[in-house]
Amino acid sequence: MAFSTQIERFTMSTAASTRSWLGFVRLAVSAGIAAVVIMPVMAAAQEAATGERQVTFTKDVAPILQRSCVTCHRVGEMAPMPLMTYEDARPWARAMKLRVVAREMPPWHIDRNIGLQKFKSDPSLSDGEIATIVKWVDSGAPKGDPRDMPPLRQFADASQWQIGKPDLIVKFPPHMVPAAGPDAFGDLFVSSGLTEDRYIKAIQTRPVGPSSRKVVHHALSYAVDPADDAQGNADDSVSDGGQFLVEYASGKNAEIYPPDSGVLLQAGKRLRVSYHLHSIGEETQAEIELGMVFYPKGEVPKHIRWSKQLAQPTIDLDIPAGTVVRRDGYTFLKNAARITAFQPHMHIRGKYQCLELIYPTGGASAKTELVNCAAFNYNWHLVYNYADDAAPLVPAGTLLHVISWHDNSPRNKYNPDPKNWVGNGQRTIDEMGFAWIGWYDLTDEEYKQELEARKALREKKSITND
Repeated sequence: MAFSTQIERFTMSTAASTRSWLGFVRLAVSAGIAAVVIMPVMAAAQEAATGERQVTFTKDVAPILQRSCVTCHRVGEMAPMPLMTYEDARPWARAMKLRVVAREMPPWHIDRNIGLQKFKSDPSLSDGEIATIVKWVDSGAPKGDPRDMPPLRQFADASQWQIGKPDLIVKFPPHMVPAAGPDAFGDLFVSSGLTEDRYIKAIQTRPVGPSSRKVVHHALSYAVDPADDAQGNADDSVSDGGQFLVEYASGKNAEIYPPDSGVLLQAGKRLRVSYHLHSIGEETQAEIELGMVFYPKGEVPKHIRWSKQLAQPTIDLDIPAGTVVRRDGYTFLKNAARITAFQPHMHIRGKYQCLELIYPTGGASAKTELVNCAAFNYNWHLVYNYADDAAPLVPAGTLLHVISWHDNSPRNKYNPDPKNWVGNGQRTIDEMGFAWIGWYDLTDEEYKQELEARKALREKKSITND
């Protein structure tokens, strides 16, 4: 709310208060008092006049930021400014309002009107939380009573992992990226140091520091034999050449496996990262590290968790200048499965992607279910880890249908050149369109058991709610 508009609304509330308030404003302005001081006073007077409780940073906004924002918005992390305290947040109040209203921050692009909405580590804001931030900004962003301030979240250090403290951290050799040049593809190797087999229960790849984050387009990690120095194809549309572990692309979060599922990392293996780097106008050293949390020694999870690029488009990408193009891809699941994660993957022209299930009905018309749709932002290749009680259960013979839209028009604010044709390719300026899907296979009997357990859980919740 503009300062003049606030004065006008206050004037309408009571004539006597108007004369007093305007007199104070004139005195304050003549004395050179900053608007940041005037605003809270005006908000307090408005609260008294309307009977509405004032929204403050300490009581209302700080708890939202502590839950959903400060994981990144703190010193040493990827966000450009900290938001831990009132002094940190106040200069960015208007920018915060714009970004949360547009649902650009915190980054979470799942369409809230379609499909499943239960995920692990969902930082997104509710409509009510967005309204609170808007009201706080519009009322002058008052600080409030310091005694209302919640305890600041404590982090082990400035670089805490999303998976908790890893049992193993490996750092790949640094690679210098020139200030200018073509996209760079290659491989880096490092020993795992493991002397016994261990199963992975959570894994995270991350570039080290803000500079590395700017130049690392993607990084595919594998476990390979010690003598295997063969170069991979470094193509993020293909994962081969060793035991695949995890994919990273710009802004990706951690992969957290459901209970009793994991990935085997054998003793004595070396780790290989196939990288795709791009220049940003200044010489930059790219550093990549991989963190893993293991099951206890000797423990073998019941299921092997897979992660692959599925449902590649059936027709090559052909995106003329100024157009929006849709492409469809399909993958047949020969086994029953529990889908644990959905991650859209496109490049700069990526706009929106949906995951649909086409069930084997045996009849003339197939039964379909639209599981999720998500807007796409190249800076945030997010993996959406389904909550354990919501992960889709699919019978053998199900088709995964991935629908991707690419926007090569001027309306796409990230489009570097809407006058150029775009097609398939590995470079950042080229395009791709598929989904990284996490899942584990089920026997037909396990599938029936999990369905029954899911049905019983729903009925229990229904009775409780009633």
